[in-house]
Amino acid sequence: MKYIIFLLSISIIGCKGEPKEIVTHPYTNELINESSPYLLQHAHNPVDWHAWNDKTLTKAKEENKLMLISIGYAACHWCHDMEKESFQDSLVAQVMNKNFINIKVDREERPDVDQIYMNAVQLMTGSTGWPLNVIALPDGRPVWGGSYFNKEQWMEALNKISKLYNDNPKKLYAIADKLEKGLKTIDLVDLNTEEPAFDTSTIETIVQNWSNQFDYTEGGLRGTPKYMMPNNYLFLLRYAYQTKDEKIQDFVNLTLTKMAYGGIYDHLGGGFARYSTDNKWHIPHFEKMLYDNAQLVSLYSNAYLATKNELYKNVVVETLDFINREMTAENGSFYSSVDADSKTPQGILEEGFFYVWQKEKIKSILNDDFEMFSDYYNLNDYGLWENDNYVLIRKDNDSTIITKYEISKEALAQKAKNWKKILYDIRTNRSKPRLDNKSITSWNALMIKGYLDAYKILDDRDYLYAAEKNALFIKYNQIRKDGGLNHSYKYGQSTINGYLEDYATTIDAFLSLYEATLNEKWLVTAKELTDYTFAHFFNETNKMFYFTSDLDSNLITRSIDYRDNVMPSSNSIMAKSLFKLSHYLDKEDFRNTALTILNNVKSEIPKMPSSYSNWLDLMMNFTYPFYEVAIIGDDAKEKLTALNKTYLPNKLIVGSTDENDMPLLLNRYVSDQTLIYVCVNKVCKLPVSEVDEAINMLQE
Repeated sequence: MKYIIFLLSISIIGCKGEPKEIVTHPYTNELINESSPYLLQHAHNPVDWHAWNDKTLTKAKEENKLMLISIGYAACHWCHDMEKESFQDSLVAQVMNKNFINIKVDREERPDVDQIYMNAVQLMTGSTGWPLNVIALPDGRPVWGGSYFNKEQWMEALNKISKLYNDNPKKLYAIADKLEKGLKTIDLVDLNTEEPAFDTSTIETIVQNWSNQFDYTEGGLRGTPKYMMPNNYLFLLRYAYQTKDEKIQDFVNLTLTKMAYGGIYDHLGGGFARYSTDNKWHIPHFEKMLYDNAQLVSLYSNAYLATKNELYKNVVVETLDFINREMTAENGSFYSSVDADSKTPQGILEEGFFYVWQKEKIKSILNDDFEMFSDYYNLNDYGLWENDNYVLIRKDNDSTIITKYEISKEALAQKAKNWKKILYDIRTNRSKPRLDNKSITSWNALMIKGYLDAYKILDDRDYLYAAEKNALFIKYNQIRKDGGLNHSYKYGQSTINGYLEDYATTIDAFLSLYEATLNEKWLVTAKELTDYTFAHFFNETNKMFYFTSDLDSNLITRSIDYRDNVMPSSNSIMAKSLFKLSHYLDKEDFRNTALTILNNVKSEIPKMPSSYSNWLDLMMNFTYPFYEVAIIGDDAKEKLTALNKTYLPNKLIVGSTDENDMPLLLNRYVSDQTLIYVCVNKVCKLPVSEVDEAINMLQE
């Protein structure tokens, strides 16, 4: 590494034009040439960091040095802590630079690399997290790893492994051989040759057993930390509706209410943090991720549609206000995340500082309203965090406050609105958390879906416009001339060959955009992306899809992503889209592929339903009534808007305002009429002209 003083080429100019400050750095490494905000955060470490690329991997082999691979993301609090404690330390850097080729990886840019080494650490230690730190042989095979280490632990581990590599490298190679075998089996999925068979009793049993893990006091699953897992509750919401299971419906409502009341939700600025460190959804690691908020908008939109709970609608509106204000670029793309840490007035990065309040400060601001505010947002032992800081959290519903203070519902709502504005305006004067301003295709697609779900329930044209603008961004910036997708976008540059998650989520988003607008170009583009996915990701042996394209460089193994996590697995999203496309386009091979993929994972679903909830949603398509709704005629869009005001999760929609040769619309146009056909497996009931009549058919 060259130890140089790095001078910014542009000075910061004062108001009179004189140079005000020149930013200098004692160290600069190769990450200065990267665009990832996470990598750039480490560009001035004394560690000789390199990006993950062919040049770096070749360097490790040529110099026969161990690789130290450190993986994280820009909004990660513990990543920042380890950087401050170890990677900014010159003595630590000397050890790293002498003995290792040091590689920094943004997990959001390279989820393929992250997953390989995440699986390796899971095999080695039984637990994982970020920052993820792995030591690998010069050929990339891992031999040691873990998550956060303090300086002493880190130095001890580096020295021991370096000594072992110098004195007895055969031992490390033996470890690598065993791990490689394990990695090649961890995501292995065999073709299930049994005839696909799904029934309602199987799903009911799975949900009943799963419910033993539910926290019926605080919502979510029992234990800590608590992750929001939107796909879990989207499935359970649908399941409760179709089976009329009031207990499951109550549990979903409890969970959504507790999350919306919790400190994990930003009551002043909207949007959710990533997860809660306690069991009451109070104290998060404060980073806000696009993928969480996108899916939660979809979840709360559907929940509002099912329950008409005003709390859910408010969450949707406030979260989208946050997305529009903080995470949307001029070109319509969406940024990735907002950091957990922000600067104190003393210039120190501190977790959550931007969001916390002290009691005396609020008392001086709100004066006579302080007591009511304190009850409403729990400036008491329930809301206390640490160092006399409070994270706003609700415990009681509005009626409790209304009764205690003998105030009307309308007056309380106005007070809450005023409190939020006053404190929000004050908070804007604090140093804001850092923004990761790269755009990830898959997360953008999830946000399209979120905006569309909100548009359907609220009929806000701005939401539709935001979804369409982002879809056009993907279409004209991320889809290449060869028909493939790129994964990342920043500073006008579209980079990194897309992963299955990019294709699956974009196809799903474009199908949703077709159903919201009846514009067939989105259906056509979804079909083209599907064809490309079959060409470059499909595994002919087990009929599933690899996570990486056949055009990508080989890693240790080519994984298959099929377990749902905070985001649904890319194979489950893909399978659901294939199911829909088979109906839209009368493509029996698409339906059979979806059926085969579901059949392949069938035996694993009962073991851990929370990791297969999106698969359970697909299974319901094959076991419970699933409707095709065809709307055709001059008023098709108006009737579509009216139909979308009712929660009907077990349907898809096709439509046109004129003659159309799509299978479900062919020969169904009647001049001067708009007809609605309700069909099951292409067998349709007599058409009706009124939306209420169609809804009755769908609810039979």
